Amino acid sequence: MGSLFDTRRYLTNFDSIRAGNALTDVLVIGSGVGGARAALEAARFGNVVLVTKGSFTHSATHWAQGGIAAAISPEDSPQRHYDDTVRVGCGLCTPEAVRWLVEEGPQRIEELISWGFAVDRQGAGLALGREGGHSLNRVVHARGDQTGGELAETMERRVRATANIRVFEHCFVIDLMTLEGACVGAVSFHPRHGHQLIWAKQTIVASGGCGQLWRETTNPPVLTGDGLAAAFRAGAALRDLEMMQFHPTTLYVAGAGRALIPEAVRGDGAYLLDKSGHRFMAEFHADGELAPRDVVSRAIHSHLLQTRANCVYLDVRHMRGFAERFPNIAQLCRDFQIDVTRDLIPVRPSAHYMVGGIEAGLDGRTNINGLWVCGEAASNGVHGANRMASNSLLEGLVFGKIAGEQAGQRAAGTANSTHVPRVVSQTPQSPRTVLDLPDIRNSLRSVMWRNVGIVRSGDRLSETADILEFWGHYTLDKTFDDVEGWELQNLLTVARLVTHSAQERTESLGVHFRGDAPAAASCAGAAEGRRAARLETRPSHIRVVRGGNGTTHTRVPVT
Repeated sequence: MGSLFDTRRYLTNFDSIRAGNALTDVLVIGSGVGGARAALEAARFGNVVLVTKGSFTHSATHWAQGGIAAAISPEDSPQRHYDDTVRVGCGLCTPEAVRWLVEEGPQRIEELISWGFAVDRQGAGLALGREGGHSLNRVVHARGDQTGGELAETMERRVRATANIRVFEHCFVIDLMTLEGACVGAVSFHPRHGHQLIWAKQTIVASGGCGQLWRETTNPPVLTGDGLAAAFRAGAALRDLEMMQFHPTTLYVAGAGRALIPEAVRGDGAYLLDKSGHRFMAEFHADGELAPRDVVSRAIHSHLLQTRANCVYLDVRHMRGFAERFPNIAQLCRDFQIDVTRDLIPVRPSAHYMVGGIEAGLDGRTNINGLWVCGEAASNGVHGANRMASNSLLEGLVFGKIAGEQAGQRAAGTANSTHVPRVVSQTPQSPRTVLDLPDIRNSLRSVMWRNVGIVRSGDRLSETADILEFWGHYTLDKTFDDVEGWELQNLLTVARLVTHSAQERTESLGVHFRGDAPAAASCAGAAEGRRAARLETRPSHIRVVRGGNGTTHTRVPVT
């Protein structure tokens, strides 16, 4: 992978004696469902500072439209939810993590409702939807297709009502601070207050994924991989970064941003058609439109290449009450003069969810003392090689609570200190050329979409690695003083890790598809028409650790 990762420990220059300092028991980075739930739990044991890059609700959670999966109907069971999740995860799931997720799920839904979460109801019970990979209806939703917005607002109300949680909005975490191998807080920047060091007995990363790495994405602009990159620079192990899930259906209007058309639309009966009106998904999977997301995304990608089209179409014309069930999508379509009762909805895949992340145990613990992780930033084995629809918000609730509890208890058992240690970061200014940051960022996103997207190959991955190394030579050596520069450095760092991880995994598994490699034997998805010879070995995790002489990459077999 090379020496670029040896050059910088911190992205910015600072001196702890001269900088502003804040102290807390637990620092939580991120205000999505995982971070908010962790903060609430940690606050039972001490003081918490929750730092968020934008406003509190500016997160992937708020953008989520589908729902929260949980085994709460009489026909369902945690075992059935477990079986579906493991099947979709293609052999890479950690059984204990999945078991914890599905058994805790109903309790977390009940807790949410007790906090005022306005769940949609049907008769005397909850209205449950079905999405890709699920064997029956088990997806809880709110306000139709605005589950994430309702969830984010519910969590914000709860957090702001908790006296010992302070929320720092519009505060960018540049790096995690470490002393003697332990995490002691973070270096942050606020447009009004400048650089500030936040010292914490325990730190929880819940900063989400890195969807902005790809040109086509459903992710909000804030998801630039900052937490992943900062953890890597601090020495945390990252795992399965090649496992990026691409959502099959985002609204495709040339020149407009990509808006998610949630899984629940197909779950409620929408059809996928090509430009000739042919319903093609049955040719790729027995479950048709309800196949796992990776299968549907690859099917659309393949069909677009075959038909030389820019998009396929969702047909909802036969669905009664569509505008009432999906008000946000109906309004979005109206904004583009698409009448869902008469017109087809143009869609194509986009980057959606980072399945891999910072390696974590079931309690959220990382390999760095004092550092924890939850939510999309974590790789705890719940999703394996492919996230099942609507398991992500549940993961944030379940494992956010666990990480917050563990970090809070650990902080409560640590003595208070008013002493601020001396930490200095001083990197000479690079003499190299001034950069056009937007141009590099746009080029980076384009090459990642083209070469490290839905279908990958060894030669294109090698090409991408060379390109990223070249850009890194004159970008990662700079010391920037603004968010735009730090974001670009984080994007480049994570892009290199994702690309190398994709090179290391030479089989096709789950959301990682190599057009030049066979499919793994443990992947339980239905045949896609041209499955190659199966591998004899079980899947392995691809682990990336920053070492003193460069990065270390290891394959860790599933046990």
